[in-house]
Amino acid sequence: MRGLYFEEFEVGRVYRHPFTRTVTESDNVLFTSLTMNTQPLHLDHEFAKGTIHGRPLFNSLFTLALVGGFHVLELTFGTTLGNLGYDKVEFPHPVFHGDTLRGETTILDKRESKSRTDSGIVWFEHRGYNQHDELIMRCTRVGLMAKSPEHGGSNPAVQGDTTPVSEEQRA
Repeated sequence: MRGLYFEEFEVGRVYRHPFTRTVTESDNVLFTSLTMNTQPLHLDHEFAKGTIHGRPLFNSLFTLALVGGFHVLELTFGTTLGNLGYDKVEFPHPVFHGDTLRGETTILDKRESKSRTDSGIVWFEHRGYNQHDELIMRCTRVGLMAKSPEHGGSNPAVQGDTTPVSEEQRA
């Protein structure tokens, strides 16, 4: 199984990813501790009681990483050559322990690489929603994507596996 090659991306196409994940207090404590983010808003129930949220707030960088991972198997598994940047990262609604998150991706734009003949550049908008369909995260990401071997791609990670994710799996 593989993600999409550069030429398979359609500008304007929206993908509603099939994965969901309920985030736990353990996720928040582990991620926050591993990244040395000692913000008591994420770790201290007593401190968080006195905030506008009244309870610990989920670490937004975990939310970004989780929602950013939902698309991988469908869109970029083995076909991405790297992230070129993130832009307009927003968290319009807080995430709390026990929320169940899902993601959607829209293909915003694409163009051939000016410096590499084996790849192209794709602009993605990733959005995360909670169990109430409230938007909890939105970002624009730019990725360098491999072209297919038929179009000059030479990504060794996917040369042996040309089976894309099926349309049913992407729907």
